[in-house]
Amino acid sequence: MLETIQRLLMVPIRALVERARPVFEPVVKRVGDALGPAWNSGRTWYNARESREKRLIQILGGVVAVLIAYNIVYRSAVDMSEGLRDRVASRRMELLQVRSMMGTWTQLGAEMAVAEKRTIPKSGNFSLFSVVEQSLTKSIGHEKIASITPADRPVPGGYQQYTIDLKLSGLSLAQIVDALYGMETLSVPVTVSNLHIRQRTPDTHSYDVDMTCAALGKNA
Repeated sequence: MLETIQRLLMVPIRALVERARPVFEPVVKRVGDALGPAWNSGRTWYNARESREKRLIQILGGVVAVLIAYNIVYRSAVDMSEGLRDRVASRRMELLQVRSMMGTWTQLGAEMAVAEKRTIPKSGNFSLFSVVEQSLTKSIGHEKIASITPADRPVPGGYQQYTIDLKLSGLSLAQIVDALYGMETLSVPVTVSNLHIRQRTPDTHSYDVDMTCAALGKNA
């Protein structure tokens, strides 16, 4: 079976050799004609040397062969090894970059999940104005609310940003703490994005507060 396969493989190889022979035969003949005299002359000269000289020539030929092998084979292998090492280092760097991107993607996914939890569900009846007003009325009293100014605007991604600018007057430190605690414990996720406290005169135990509350919700 093996011999049959070998014969089948040799048929196209022989055909290829026969087809290429007319092209290479003139070249081989010209090279032989050019180097033949020099080869014969060198062989005659070598045969005329003494055994010690022949031995030195053989050693010199061995050294030349080693040098040629070093430059052609060894250096080529070293260059290939260095090229392979560079490719491995490049692939390793790409792998580290991919891992870093995967870590960043995972972190962004976790942050997105947290942001989703702090997003007000889609509802057309939500009013941050009412939510904040009720909380402050309960914690510090409605008379402490100097003004409430709503400012809602859409943001990219199908969301709506609800904003309230508050001015509170005549609060004690305990009332300021109660107001902030009331904002933190609302049933909807509301963030105090800006807070400025000014001491009143002549009553140094009373304070005026400017505060901005914000919430993010999905468009109805």
